[in-house]
Amino acid sequence: MTEHAFSPAERRAIYRVIAERRDMRRFVPGSEVSEEVLVQLLRAAHAAPSVGLMQPWRFIRITDAGLRRDIHAIVDEERLRTAEALGSRSDEFLALKVEGILECAELFVVALGDGRQAHIFGRRTLPQMDLASVSCAIQNLWLAARAEGLGMGWVSIFDPRRLAQLLDIPDDAEPVAILCLGPVPDFPDRPALEIDKWTVGRPLSEFVAENRWAAPAPIVGWST
Repeated sequence: MTEHAFSPAERRAIYRVIAERRDMRRFVPGSEVSEEVLVQLLRAAHAAPSVGLMQPWRFIRITDAGLRRDIHAIVDEERLRTAEALGSRSDEFLALKVEGILECAELFVVALGDGRQAHIFGRRTLPQMDLASVSCAIQNLWLAARAEGLGMGWVSIFDPRRLAQLLDIPDDAEPVAILCLGPVPDFPDRPALEIDKWTVGRPLSEFVAENRWAAPAPIVGWST
């Protein structure tokens, strides 16, 4: 602990919002998010770290009902293709609810911005750091939404070229996420994909090593 630490109550709140964040698919139909809260959430996203301070994120708020339906159609087509690619788990996948595009209060498309190739700082050998930076912005938005009592779901089941054409996104930009945002009936105590028995989250100990890739890092508390 250092003199720069937040208070115990503030620290507990930070860890709680991280632990209770969920990828949400079910929303309260007909609900709204105030403009004031939306601005706060987007400011939180915009405060994310980015390599070389390039700020590669672009947020497109979808307020046109027709566009929302078109985006849903693009996602649903890819949902069927994904099911086909899953082979023996096809029916199991089709039974999952994988998005809340038509029900959520707010819909955003997040894209990698145009002109990214001009940013070399931190990307010369790792050009994918632009996507890493956008992911940080999405995570900031996600955590801020949870703190406000709102749910958010990240939808990645779509053809980026079709979505880009639909939204007039420039050729050197790229959509990477559809975000469903709004009030939800509840927040489950476990990830939805665990509840739906699609998969099970693995413990931290399987993802931490010491000095070399396969050398376990035996630290107390990392087994869960």
